[in-house]
Amino acid sequence: MKISRVPVVGAVAAGTVLLAAGPCFAHVSVQPGEAEKGGYSTIAFKVPNERDNASTTKLEVNLPTDHPLASVMPQPVPGWDVKVTKSKLDKPLEMHGEKITEAVSKVTWTAKSDGKIKPGQFQQFPLSVGQLPEDADQLVFKALQTYDNKEVVRWIEAPKEGGEEPENPAPVLKLTAPAEGEGGHSHGGSDDAKSGEQKAGDDHEGEHGSGASEAAAGDSSDTTARTLGIVGIVVGVAGVAFGVLAGRRRSA
Repeated sequence: MKISRVPVVGAVAAGTVLLAAGPCFAHVSVQPGEAEKGGYSTIAFKVPNERDNASTTKLEVNLPTDHPLASVMPQPVPGWDVKVTKSKLDKPLEMHGEKITEAVSKVTWTAKSDGKIKPGQFQQFPLSVGQLPEDADQLVFKALQTYDNKEVVRWIEAPKEGGEEPENPAPVLKLTAPAEGEGGHSHGGSDDAKSGEQKAGDDHEGEHGSGASEAAAGDSSDTTARTLGIVGIVVGVAGVAFGVLAGRRRSA
């Protein structure tokens, strides 16, 4: 009796593929992966726990120094403390007519006793950032992930265009051109929309006005008809009574 080896080989191959693909999905990443140039965005660093016998207790995210961000605000994460570190800028930034001489250079989240990322789990750490640069195609955030067994994984390798993904890739935020009508582009569509809304409002009022007039006319006609009907009934009753009285007089 021969035993087929095809299912066994297939299972081994599938397992190999999963093992090879596993690390690609386990690194620290930024979500969503892209944002518009020159604007503000809310991003989140997704941190999975890739260890079976340790929990993640700290995340350090270093912000790019070549394109500093004037506004960086973390959203509170239950079970975690957050620390924002600022640094002096070599070249001040201008934002809303004001000069910015320092910017956030690092954000550190540290787990409390009940906030660790346990094996088989992940956690997201949101940031509101801006104003995003207009002269760059991406922002690289170097991150350090610390486990409770003192192990530190450094996600700091910037990916190279056309090259293979690094072993420990840094989170990368792609920057895209603003959509039409935003970020200094033409706002004609907005004006047209406003004109359309105003016209629609005028038409809506006109419809209500004509409807109200028609309703008023209908009410007036109904009132007149009812009045005439009542008058007719009264006249009819009076005529009948007069006829009865006249008949009695003739009989007498």
